[in-house]
Formats: sequence, C-alpha cells, structure tokens
Amino acid sequence: MIYNDFQGKKLSALGFGCMRLPCAGGVDSSPDEKAVFEMVDYAIAQGVNYFDTAWGYHAGASEKVIGKALARYPRESFYLADKFPGYDLSNMDKVESIFEKQLEKCGVSYFDFYLFHNVCERNIDAYLDERYGILAYLLKQKEKGRIKHLGFSAHGDLPVMERFFDAYGSHMEFCQIQLNYLDYNFQNAQEKVALITSRKLPVWVMEPLRGGKLASLPDKYAEKLSALRPEESVPAWAFRFLQSVPPVAVTLSGMSNMEQLKENIKTFEESRPLSKNEVITLLDIADEMAKEKSVPCTACRYCVSKCRQELDIPKLIALYNEDKLSGGGFIAPMVLGSLPKFQRPTACIGCRACEKVCPQGIKIADVMADLASSVSVW
Repeated sequence: MIYNDFQGKKLSALGFGCMRLPCAGGVDSSPDEKAVFEMVDYAIAQGVNYFDTAWGYHAGASEKVIGKALARYPRESFYLADKFPGYDLSNMDKVESIFEKQLEKCGVSYFDFYLFHNVCERNIDAYLDERYGILAYLLKQKEKGRIKHLGFSAHGDLPVMERFFDAYGSHMEFCQIQLNYLDYNFQNAQEKVALITSRKLPVWVMEPLRGGKLASLPDKYAEKLSALRPEESVPAWAFRFLQSVPPVAVTLSGMSNMEQLKENIKTFEESRPLSKNEVITLLDIADEMAKEKSVPCTACRYCVSKCRQELDIPKLIALYNEDKLSGGGFIAPMVLGSLPKFQRPTACIGCRACEKVCPQGIKIADVMADLASSVSVW
C-alpha cells in the first residue's frame, strides 16, 4: 500500500469510501454487515487505514455499520472521517445534536477528520451564516480533541470554493473535491486543484471513477489505453491519473464488493504516475467522451447580450451538459435549485434571439426547454 504524509500521519493513498457498501437484497438502507466486515478486514490487512463515512450515506446506516466493523480494531490503528450534512439546509441549526449523534453511531469518542459536507451554490450562504455557529462549534470540538483535523468537501464551482476559503480558509487543513480525468477539464477540476494548492492544502479525491462511469470504456478508447499500458486495467488508468496529480493525498473509492476492493488495492500497491504523453492521451479521450454527450458551447456569451430574460445561458448550458454526461446525478438539480426562478431555464420564453448570434449554431431554446423538463430542482 502506498502511504502519503499528512502532518506526521501516514495515510493510505487509497481511502475506503462508505457510500456504496454492499447491501442486503440491494436495499440501500440495509448494508450487508457480514460483507462489510469482510471487506473492512481485507482492507485493513492490506494496509488501508482511512475510512470515510457520512450522515446521509445509506440513509444513515453507513455510520453504524462502519463503526461496528472498525470497533473490532484498536482505535489508533485507523483514521475515520465523517461530515456535517449541510447539503440539507434543514440541518444548519443542528450541528451540536448531529455531531453528538454521529459519534454515538460510529461508536467513537473522536473523529480523525471532519468535513463541511458538499459546499456548493445552494448552501454556501447558510454555511457562512454566523447565526448557525457551525464553524465555531466545530472549532470548539477540535480544541477538545473530538476532531483532529477539519476540512471541507465541495461540489460547487470555483467562486463558491473561493468564498468558503476567504471566510474559513485559515481553519481548513484539507479539501475534498470530485477529481478524475473526465472532470479535469469538464468540471474545472484542474482549476480547483490549483486553487487548493494556492492555499497550501492537500487534495482529497472523491468520485475517482465518476460513479463507475470510468470503470469501463468503449472499446475504441480502451484499445488506445491498452496500446500504451497493456498490463493496466481501465479502472487503474483513472487511479494512475490521480497519482500523477501531486497535491492528491487520499483517493476515496466507494467499493461495493470484494472484487472491486481487491482490484483497487492491487493498483495502489505501487505508484505508477502517467507520462506526459499518457496524460495527453487520457485527456483527449475525456474530451471526446464529453463532446459525444454535450452541446458545444464555448461560453463566448454573445447569446447573453440578446437574451430578453437576461439568463446566464452559458451557465445553464454547462448544467445541461453535466446532466447529460452524468446521465442524471445531483449537480444540475442542486445548482438550479440555488437560482432564483427568473434565472432558471423555465424563464426562457423561446424567442430564439440568442440563437441568431450563436457561433456554434446551438438551438438554445430547445436546450433550455429540455433542461427545464428533464431536471427537477432541489
């Protein structure tokens, strides 16, 4: 197992994500305890020491089952991460009760790592609202030793992350983002890495396989990769890419069965960063994959000057592309839900004035109609 240094600790480069645990009968709220115990035992035996859970994973059952699995080991032998569930705005005034309950559910007296969960467009104002006292409470728990290291995860775009850093950055010790070769350009992940690095913080990675999308590829892409590294599996390429991004300290993978766990652990037995040519090939594949499902907006913003409703059309098209490439997902509905109604695609009146100046010839009114009908806002 590869280990990375973090403030005197040796963290396994592969972190055990507890969002996609094996479940009894395929029911998300019922993790299969026996299977989870077996996976945890194997992971620990192979050197994995970082486990990441959250309040909402498996409808609240993740914290309980991973806590029971880890309780069979000395507390100092593993690192446990949990998060404050600010993705649900109704939780903002419940930081104390939720934190206490999380400790109880996990069966521990402290968390090694604790995060503001999913800082994004929808919750940034609430997270920064001092009335809720979230930061103050968590810093108090850190003083008491009940939180060893404080950080945040983010699905929001750069301006949201910058706001959070400007307000709370001096208290943050790490940042967790969605990072993979598909999102390196598509979701501005490269710029997010640069932002985190500029704050002199290490990067924690979530969604390295983009929810399994990068676990397998169409033959035309897989063959290109195989020609460069015949011995590497398709999922391994995603992890090797992350091993090529220096600020990355921990890569979390939500593994659903022993086969996935064993394959990932094998990949992390050694670090094999990609060459410059291999990175270019991988990012070219990512661009091709994105173009196959997305509208070719270049964000020139000519359309905005003609929009009678003053919509931020490039931003809405970017959300449309995210939704199509992901086959759904939560990012588009999350961001749309943060917008006032007059800025949502439903405000488009279909006048098509914007289309007359679009260099790409995009049928913008049709895109807005599709986005409005296919994505339910949070």
